[in-house]
Amino acid sequence: MHRPRKFRPRLTGIVLVALALVGFGAEVRSQSLEPRAYSNSPTGLNFVLVGFQNSRGAIELDPTLPIDDVHADVDTGFFGYVRTLEVAGNSAKLGFILPYASLLVDGFADGVYRKRDVVGLADPTFFFSYNFYGAPALSVPEFKDYRQDKIIGVTLKVVPPLGNYDSDKLINISTNRWTIEPGIGISSALGNWTLEASGAAAFYTDNDDFFNGQKREQDPIYSAQFHVTYTFPSKMWLAASTTYYEGGKTTIDSIEKDDLQENWRTGITLSLPVNRTQSVKFYGSRGVSTRTGSNFDIAGVVWQYRWGGGF
Repeated sequence: MHRPRKFRPRLTGIVLVALALVGFGAEVRSQSLEPRAYSNSPTGLNFVLVGFQNSRGAIELDPTLPIDDVHADVDTGFFGYVRTLEVAGNSAKLGFILPYASLLVDGFADGVYRKRDVVGLADPTFFFSYNFYGAPALSVPEFKDYRQDKIIGVTLKVVPPLGNYDSDKLINISTNRWTIEPGIGISSALGNWTLEASGAAAFYTDNDDFFNGQKREQDPIYSAQFHVTYTFPSKMWLAASTTYYEGGKTTIDSIEKDDLQENWRTGITLSLPVNRTQSVKFYGSRGVSTRTGSNFDIAGVVWQYRWGGGF
């Protein structure tokens, strides 16, 4: 059956679709690959980030549901800020990401084509990272003599439910719940090569106002990431990455769903220096294996500007 392009009814009264699609944008964001997350930087620097990301793909559902050929397309523009600082003699980073998203979902429920568009503010992300081993806090002049060996650090991400949400709608940009994601990672340099491995666990509070007052619960999602990065003499760097994540089974009003996620993704990232204060990063990733969840492709670009610290 071909997907029509002009028929655009409201997506209402189909609870089963919502169980699979709610939070698609959040899943894309939380499972993005992040090379060099545990790298060291001089203290006192400020970074402004402006970027655009497109995520699109199929939604893999519980096979017992009467839903077929479901796709989602998310365009996200975002603004971010990061500050490097000293904590107990070691380097740390503190920052936030503010996204604005457009979400389009379409598919067939009981053979009937349905489509939904929604645009608005998405849930922001606030984060803190602390490298407690191998990354001393250094000024810009001191950092010139620094050579990375092994770095071990921890991260904490917090995603509050501040985005656009309407409990009368089945699909929203915001998930209407808090996400808390602690992580730990290790980075080891071998000449121009850097090897990284990290693990994280995302914990979710309940959405007590899911589609007209239902209660939606979700188990934690556990993830691991691996990165291999090569840094060129020009300071350009290229990273190949992979991630595995599992968990996230949901419960709606005490009814457990067969939607455990167990997925692999791979991707690449290229960072190009423009001058001493600016750089541009291009990245992309795609799903390799998907049990349940979103088998999506991601492509994005980020412009970065830095200042401060006597730089």
